Amino acid sequence: MKKAGFIYDDVFLKHEAPPGHPERGERLVSIVNTLKGSEVWDKLSHISPRKADFGQLEAVHTKEHVERIKKNRSGYADPDTYISPGSFEAALYAAGAVIEAIDRCKSGEIDRAFCAVRPPGHHAEANRAMGFCLFNNVAVGARYAQQAGYKKVFIIDFDVHHGNGTQHIFEEDDTVFYFSTHQYPHYPGTGSADEKGRGKGQGYTANFPMPPGAGDSEYQDIYLKVLPGLVEEFSPDILLVSAGYDLHLADPLADIRVTGEGIKNIVKGILSGADVPAVFSLEGGYNPGALSESVLMTLKVLVEIEK
Repeated sequence: MKKAGFIYDDVFLKHEAPPGHPERGERLVSIVNTLKGSEVWDKLSHISPRKADFGQLEAVHTKEHVERIKKNRSGYADPDTYISPGSFEAALYAAGAVIEAIDRCKSGEIDRAFCAVRPPGHHAEANRAMGFCLFNNVAVGARYAQQAGYKKVFIIDFDVHHGNGTQHIFEEDDTVFYFSTHQYPHYPGTGSADEKGRGKGQGYTANFPMPPGAGDSEYQDIYLKVLPGLVEEFSPDILLVSAGYDLHLADPLADIRVTGEGIKNIVKGILSGADVPAVFSLEGGYNPGALSESVLMTLKVLVEIEK
């Protein structure tokens, strides 16, 4: 059985949503309550996050962006992305959770981790917040992982929305592979199949746009038949996963039809390409019930209850 960590803290609830906003604290409350009532809870190593420091953030973000988020204590960074008085601290811990997971993997304490964090991260660009995201948690983690000795990083993003921020941060880098499945065309408008990286990063971005209505069979073809070969060919030292569960058929923000069984196959496919550490970081998922059951299924695979 693999050793899996679960990283969470109530600090993530301090990022307080305005009324009616889909990215709200109840998402994490539902996840934690569901896990506590399951057989998985006692099999996990429960780990507290740490704060990312400014240097770690500025490895992928501009100094101006970090300062802008620090100073903005309330309002909107863009039409979708709110900031409350507790948001900056929560965002520091969200990025720091991925860093903490990487260090725990590096020490051999755990093999895999799930970071139940908010705000999410994959839409955050180097110089701006967008799409509910303030800092790009997985991108910060990727650069930190390389500093920790994981030289080649493979990022997998199964959120229903394309991770424009992550792609743009690494699109000229041949040491970080970015792989994404996402509804297309859909927000944020990026992620066509012909976006494959630039310069020396050409060929190290792989986008698989999915039409509205795509479900388990379409995702299974990609995650069980295509992804493992790409991972094996790249031969990464660590996997980082933007785990967005808004691809679930019950989610209100998109039109992809993946079930719990489909999510199990996605996670199995992610882990099958290389026997290296894997760190999952929560992105989207806006039906709390479907989200919590999806995270539970993910963790069952991570601890090898579900084969």
